[in-house]
Amino acid sequence: MGMSLLYACKNKQTADNPANDPVSTDRDTTVKPGDDFFKYANGGWLKKNPIPAAYSSWGINRVVQEELRDRLKKINEDALKANAAKGTNTQKIGDFYYSGLDTVTIEKQGLAALKTELDKIDQLNSIPQLLDEFAHLQTIGITTPIGAYVGQDAKNSSKMVLQLWQSGIGLPNRDYYFNKDQHSIDLRTDYQQKHLPAVFKLAGLNPGAATQATKKVYALETFLADSSRKLQDLRDPYKNYHKMTVAALNKLAPDINWKSLFEKMDYNNVDTVIVGQPEYYRAVNKALKTYPINDWKAYLRKNLISELSPYLSDAFNDENFRFYGTVITGRKAQLPRWKRVLDVENGVMGEVLGQLFVKEYFSETEKKRYKDLVEAVRTSFKEHIEKLDWMSQPTKQKAYDKLARVMPKVGYPDKWKDFSSLTVSRDSYVGNIINANNFWHRFNAKKLGKPVDRTEWDMTPQTYNAYYNPSNNEIVLPAAMFIIPGIKDENVDDAVVYGYVAASTIGHEITHGFDDQGRQFDADGNLKSWWTAEDSVKFTRRAQMLIDQFNGYSIYGLHVNGKASQGENIADLGGIVIALDAFKKTDQYKAGKTINGLTPTQRFFLGYSLGWLIQDTKESLSSQILTNEHSPAFMRVNGPFTDVPEFYEAFKIKKGDKMWLDPAKRVKIW
Repeated sequence: MGMSLLYACKNKQTADNPANDPVSTDRDTTVKPGDDFFKYANGGWLKKNPIPAAYSSWGINRVVQEELRDRLKKINEDALKANAAKGTNTQKIGDFYYSGLDTVTIEKQGLAALKTELDKIDQLNSIPQLLDEFAHLQTIGITTPIGAYVGQDAKNSSKMVLQLWQSGIGLPNRDYYFNKDQHSIDLRTDYQQKHLPAVFKLAGLNPGAATQATKKVYALETFLADSSRKLQDLRDPYKNYHKMTVAALNKLAPDINWKSLFEKMDYNNVDTVIVGQPEYYRAVNKALKTYPINDWKAYLRKNLISELSPYLSDAFNDENFRFYGTVITGRKAQLPRWKRVLDVENGVMGEVLGQLFVKEYFSETEKKRYKDLVEAVRTSFKEHIEKLDWMSQPTKQKAYDKLARVMPKVGYPDKWKDFSSLTVSRDSYVGNIINANNFWHRFNAKKLGKPVDRTEWDMTPQTYNAYYNPSNNEIVLPAAMFIIPGIKDENVDDAVVYGYVAASTIGHEITHGFDDQGRQFDADGNLKSWWTAEDSVKFTRRAQMLIDQFNGYSIYGLHVNGKASQGENIADLGGIVIALDAFKKTDQYKAGKTINGLTPTQRFFLGYSLGWLIQDTKESLSSQILTNEHSPAFMRVNGPFTDVPEFYEAFKIKKGDKMWLDPAKRVKIW
């Protein structure tokens, strides 16, 4: 998929072979494009490809992931056979894979693999000891109420500072503890009546003691959830930025010796912290005095066992999957073990695998194609800003500067992370996970007080995803994001590429720099007001129209949260209109020839829809609406398309069609 003029005419294979055309064969032509475009574009494929039992969703992202897993499996199997020297990347890959597949050892070890950690928790008998244990658990990747990490200072993006962010609950979102909808009620009932008691019984408690421990832990978590902010309230960067000295933090939560706590977490010489939600830390301080030490011990035991369950024997893993896999997301079965181990390994040392992956599967030609595509989108965005009738000249000048300085990272990093201090052996799978969690904790802690490394990637090249980082004013586009399953990059025409990559990924990510959150950061990545007050008001008014539009969508009795999802919805709409105008400059658009009966513009919209070829279980969609700032995939196609005039023209959509939106109601931001 791609863009440069080199490829503008390479439509031959697609044109001659409809079976190899990624956008014509999977349509459901029984559906009118103007009634449900998502179903029209993708319905044929979705009918033929029901969600497999091991998944909560199925679509293009999963098919790409399957392709990637097969490639990574080969890399791992080669490493297993290599008998490589200790400390080499090959040894680490091979031994990690071995430890995850060694079910005999995993079953034999059972909970004994965590004995040292559980003993530490059992021996706690005072608040200072409890706080020390919070610190220790944080260094091995286990959730505690502290939620500390090192990150860029939002108001001074060249500095890495210690940050505190609400944490500590076991359900995916604070709203699950309080919401009155059936999905939330069912979920918290299962959590209290089945899941927590099962975890405590597996930990060795008798049924009566397991019930008591459950009550204590649930009460504690509910208390913490009650002082946690809602999803939409976490979107305001100013309201979630409270810089204070450690002395001020000691006043906010006086029962915690913060200096000592930070040092035990490897955060040394901390004088200033940024607190996201001060009221949450006040609540943590109160909880330390309100709940007896035994309640806290039960809570930490649960966190330790629950979070490490996927790497323990079947009894632990099965219950963890039953609740977090089936009840929350609707998955009916687990993935085969080798796939699970590969996915975990990807999280632990994805860049080690990534180096081998790109060598084999991502050419320089492809890299050039997508770099060129970024510039085509950037140029189009600038032209869009120039034409805005609602934005004043002073704000426009700063917007041009910010746009010009968006740094694209395409394919893979120029500099790879150093994994030499990560220890991996064949002895214990969960032991490898604890070591890896500690490696990443130290990796993060070492950044404190150091200059920001702007070359670093937060995703691996083999990730089917992308991101915009406002503090670095950068877009990061991993190699895997450009893959269309079963078709070579060079055989995909520009129309499809501009929809599939330029609109849904590149344009989307750049627009994040100018959405409700991103627009509050300047060209240097600092949280700083650069808009005139009047322009801010005009932007907010337009964004509100999009909030209202999405608030009007619902599924399974749950309404989309237009406020929480506005950033993603703004980026989707921006990406589509900006990439479409970039596409209009290509040879393919100008020639106007149809391929398999589809015009270039129709292929563009179908290419974008291909990027959201995803269907979800009822449970997964319900969870997504409550916990995720992204709207469901089908709404990310049908929602923004109703705002785009060219969409109506391309598919002859008329008043009376379900997707018709009166011109006065169509949202236009960028």
